[in-house]
Amino acid sequence: MTNTTKSLLYSKEHEWVLRLDGNRVRIGISDFAQKELGDIVFVENPEVDDEVTANELMGSVESVKAVSELYTPVSGTVVLVNEELEDAPETINEAPYDGGWLVEVELSNPEELESLLNEEEYQAFINEGEE
Repeated sequence: MTNTTKSLLYSKEHEWVLRLDGNRVRIGISDFAQKELGDIVFVENPEVDDEVTANELMGSVESVKAVSELYTPVSGTVVLVNEELEDAPETINEAPYDGGWLVEVELSNPEELESLLNEEEYQAFINEGEE
């Protein structure tokens, strides 16, 4: 079973979203995704003040296995980037829901959160793919 966190929402592209204060959210990749990727060696994040659009490309993660594109699950403006990943991308493998977060976004359309999966729905989605 894959580790998930009840307070998070998930996309079908395996990103997670944590609601913060106001219309701000933190985004990362799920435990399932980091396990599938293997050892992560490089992260390309958007920059502060970049506009992101739900379900569109926002960066990439490079592992020893492959390069995978990152899709933002929500629309808004990037307000914070986890710069620690530049020197320690492996943090995503070690703590995908804590120190391994990617960016924080000020939402332009908070209703988009309603289209994301809760923990139970995400776990079911993963299990479907493994059958």
